Amino acid sequence: MPIHWTIDPEQRLMTAVADGEVRRGEAMAYLDAMSAARAGGYRRLFDGSRGEPLMNADEIMELAARMRDIQQEEAPGPLAVVMPANKYAQFSRMLGILSVPKRPMRFFASAIAARAWLEAPDVRDWVACHSER
Repeated sequence: MPIHWTIDPEQRLMTAVADGEVRRGEAMAYLDAMSAARAGGYRRLFDGSRGEPLMNADEIMELAARMRDIQQEEAPGPLAVVMPANKYAQFSRMLGILSVPKRPMRFFASAIAARAWLEAPDVRDWVACHSER
């Protein structure tokens, strides 16, 4: 599967890496795993720097709607996204939906910088203060 993820309940951290061609079903499986683990409120890192999305606009909007549903299930946690700048236009509507809830969210050019930000005390503390509804 081109999206590999780990969910660490103790650290309240979910990391995912897209590697290769990512289709709608694979992206939905990732979102289903997040929802089933109730990890939407965790700090999350999504590294899409090595992924190539093979989805049309309708499929991307379906994913965006699923993300919106997850955000309504529980207060969303901090999100770090690693994505090449040339993919922003393709995912702009989805990124807009992700940015609606009040939570820390940043885009990065490298996974190292994204991980460092997620480990910053104010981001870790945000989780403790805001993750419960």
